[in-house]
Amino acid sequence: MSQISLTFPDGNSREYPAGVTAAEVAASIAPSLAKNAISASFDGRHVDLSWPIGESGALRLNTMKDADPALELIRHDLAHIMARAVQELWPDVKVTIGPVRDFGWFYDFDRAEPFTPEDLGAIEARMKQIIAARDPVRTEVWDRNRALAYYKDRGEPFKLELIDRIPEGEDVRMYWHGDWQDLCRGPHLQNTGQVPADAFKLTHVAGAYWLGDAARPMLQRIYGVAFRNRDELKAHMTMLEEAAKRDHRKLGREMDLFHLQEEAPGMVFWHPNGWTIYRALEDYMRRRLTRAGYKEIRTPQVVDRILWEKSGHWEAYRENMFIVEVDEEGAKEKRINALKPMNCPCHVQVYNQGLKSYRDLPLRLAEFGSCHRYESSGSMHGLMRVRGFTQDDAHIFCTEDQIESECAAFITLLASVYKDLGFDSFEIKLSTRPEVRIGSDEDWDKVETALENAIRKTGNEYEIDPGEGAFYGPKLDFKLTDAIGRKWQCGTFQVDPNLPTRLDAEYVGEDGGKHRPYMLHRAILGSFERFIGILIENYAGKMPLWLAPRQVVVASIVSGADDYVAEVVNALKEAGIRAEADTRNEKINYKVREHSVEKVPVILAIGMKEVEDRSVSLRRLGDNRSESIPLAAAIETLTAEAKAPDMT
Repeated sequence: MSQISLTFPDGNSREYPAGVTAAEVAASIAPSLAKNAISASFDGRHVDLSWPIGESGALRLNTMKDADPALELIRHDLAHIMARAVQELWPDVKVTIGPVRDFGWFYDFDRAEPFTPEDLGAIEARMKQIIAARDPVRTEVWDRNRALAYYKDRGEPFKLELIDRIPEGEDVRMYWHGDWQDLCRGPHLQNTGQVPADAFKLTHVAGAYWLGDAARPMLQRIYGVAFRNRDELKAHMTMLEEAAKRDHRKLGREMDLFHLQEEAPGMVFWHPNGWTIYRALEDYMRRRLTRAGYKEIRTPQVVDRILWEKSGHWEAYRENMFIVEVDEEGAKEKRINALKPMNCPCHVQVYNQGLKSYRDLPLRLAEFGSCHRYESSGSMHGLMRVRGFTQDDAHIFCTEDQIESECAAFITLLASVYKDLGFDSFEIKLSTRPEVRIGSDEDWDKVETALENAIRKTGNEYEIDPGEGAFYGPKLDFKLTDAIGRKWQCGTFQVDPNLPTRLDAEYVGEDGGKHRPYMLHRAILGSFERFIGILIENYAGKMPLWLAPRQVVVASIVSGADDYVAEVVNALKEAGIRAEADTRNEKINYKVREHSVEKVPVILAIGMKEVEDRSVSLRRLGDNRSESIPLAAAIETLTAEAKAPDMT
């Protein structure tokens, strides 16, 4: 039997017979490791302990102490355990798919009756019984015909369709959790008892179309969350309670920021208060981009399908585009246009106007570009996922040698912007070459190395996501962390040699010949709509003074102070502060409570004492104390605080 060499994280290597399993490797090292191992990572791929290893490579044995693989396995096993529990409670239910997602999993079921909250409790109880039984988990690889016959015999039409989607010649992996079976790629734990029974919870039920297609059956999706222990689950549930308080849709109503309605699904109606936040953020981003050497442009909203066909978006993205048909005068057929779903092809058109030299590069073109994408109605969520949005989009046209410096400059700019907006930490993920790609390995080596060098130069750590780059180039994704620990993917930096080639972008090189530029797609916020939603939730509506739509309310305590209230408001406005008067015949405590609910950062209370002293009683949101200070000092303090971070 042939031998293979396995290299471990400490650098040591051992020889094993080809076909050895990770479980056998663990047993050969130490009995305790064999007992505690839950899975393995082989050359960066997460693998089951029972899978045979047929070639030499790097092997890491994972235990419950390894958070990422442990959580993936726990959540994946719970998806299967939940599906088993459902079918044991209601044998007529048909199962479909149940992937792992952020913090947990979901599984889609075909059931005539809707699941109720009481049903979720019954499912949880049955799941805990299955976990307590410590049923073994085993796997087999079948050919497609055997798998098709198995599911046909059991009346599982959704599984039959999934197998039909597997390419001819590929085998099918089957998993058993006790006597219950599911089609799955794995990996999984070794028995149901390895799942912590006190660290999961079923959260809610929602509707979901089969395979996300509105023309297919509507299924019931049960969501769950899971962690490695009870304390982690408790912390997560506390975070969910806090997140509910911070929900931007709730705060949007209370602060009168925006609304959405059925006549324009996924399109935001900005109210004056919300549009004030939007404009303040846009003005800030415009100043930052101008200082960073970007040239702002504006491109059309409606573009002929010919351009989308040339760029490749028509074929790849057609189903997500809004189509506009126009009866052109004299034309035999209607002209087919589309609302742009992204700005990239239009930016190449601007670049292509006039011959470019290598001396013109890098050329940084920025646009606050309005885009429209058809999102399914079930996927839309307030400002976080909409059909009409504006990107803080920019494209950098450069040479290969300029990729590293442009990437480093972008990361530095992004870090500064995030810090100004209240996010001190972010993560970087580098997605590398996929199996199906264009370009030579030498080209990919150069570009991937350039991105890694750029990250290192900025002093940031990063994680590699192997094989997840676009077919034409690697990319960086940036995830920021908000005030309650949630991560949001916002920024992106993507290297693209493909679109300039498809759309004939060129520059004259130092050698006098024509060359293709690289196109760097980049965004910091992602979209204004989503980012404003994130800001609202991060600050729980208590926006920094420079972003607050209503910065100061000057409230009278007695009607005799009304004239001085008007004077104070005028003085604040002249200083550039968004101020308004509240001279209603209401008690000051009522006014303070009302404006606090509306998240006004500063309330200046004015009574007869303040009139006589030409002072104000300053009270900040969330602080029960008031401070009496001269009017001039208050204006000076608030003017300084109301400046955007880049203006101080």
